[in-house]
Amino acid sequence: MKIERLISMIYMLLNNEVVSASDLAAKYQVSQRTIYRDIDTICAAGIPVVSYQGVNGGYGIMETYKMDKSLLNAFDIETILTMLKGLSGVFVDEQTMETVRKLQTIQPEGPQAGMALDIGSRWSSKETLRLLKSAIKTRKVVSMEYISIKNERSCRTVEPVCLIYKNNTWYLYAYCRSRRDYREFRLSRMDNVQSLQEQFHAQHAMPDQQPDAYKRTNSEAAFDATIRFSPRSLARALDFFNGRENEKRFNSDGSLTLTLKLSSKDEIRWLMPIILSFGEEAELEGPAEWRTQMKTVVHQILAKYE
Repeated sequence: MKIERLISMIYMLLNNEVVSASDLAAKYQVSQRTIYRDIDTICAAGIPVVSYQGVNGGYGIMETYKMDKSLLNAFDIETILTMLKGLSGVFVDEQTMETVRKLQTIQPEGPQAGMALDIGSRWSSKETLRLLKSAIKTRKVVSMEYISIKNERSCRTVEPVCLIYKNNTWYLYAYCRSRRDYREFRLSRMDNVQSLQEQFHAQHAMPDQQPDAYKRTNSEAAFDATIRFSPRSLARALDFFNGRENEKRFNSDGSLTLTLKLSSKDEIRWLMPIILSFGEEAELEGPAEWRTQMKTVVHQILAKYE
């Protein structure tokens, strides 16, 4: 119980200017002599506790050790804490938790914002995420086997830059040595991921700092794909395509027409199985080239059951 008392005392001292030994003794139901020993233990751990004399004296933590509460308002603190707690579900490390504890010491009392963030993903291994995070921090080269959107398997050696979470999926943004360019690697398609002993020394820019040419090839839509969903499949369609660049139109018969903004014709490779998973509740209306491909695939499926 002593360690729990010590931790609680530290946070109490952080949240108050001065706390008397008698108040601490009463709160933790121990003698003042025990409080004195606890204060010595806290000081020995490197936390600068100051003793104040006089009628209103007691103990407090040196002001320079505390974070200035004026730097962040209540909204700032709540937003940062929400994000950090969401991250802690994936990256459980002492540094993140220490940041959470520091912010909690200056978090105003009262009702908290009704918001929570869960950025975990059932498709991504937490061990892989942590390995990549460590490699980014230590600037270690990473090797892996990767399956592309075209189902091509290859060995890649990359210099990791950052992890990206978008559309409920984790990606590694890295400089690929074999392609001699920057790439986004989807974690769900990685296998045999290893952090090598080799360190890289190149200074890589973050994705939002890349030249305009890179941004265009990774963000601009090349063409549209239109899908019509029946009234019986609205919830699933909206859940799946939520957050993607698309236009939606609810029709008079209760159906939904979605126009997806796609960046490459190769995206038919992932979109077609999704449409087929809706069965008769979804129809690909365009482009015509894709409708032809869809018919071919449907006939091939039917042939397997004849």
